[in-house]
Amino acid sequence: MPYNEEIMQELNVLNLFNLNTTQEGIKVHSSAQPEVIAATQRLFDKGLITQHDGGYLTPLGHDAAESTQTLLTILITESRL
Repeated sequence: MPYNEEIMQELNVLNLFNLNTTQEGIKVHSSAQPEVIAATQRLFDKGLITQHDGGYLTPLGHDAAESTQTLLTILITESRL
């Protein structure tokens, strides 16, 4: 299944989280782009974050953010071949 725009927005929101600490969350303000607000709400509905407008990662959300940030790092790193 290819990534659609909604999934891409959710991945982008997950990439905003600092995985080096559990004490730092995010806040998506009402003035944010509508697609970011919607993606944040979907992540909350899926149980990945603690608040509909951001908050903190849940344990499942931390796993998802870690995977998505690792994938991004792999994809943007120049080929070593």
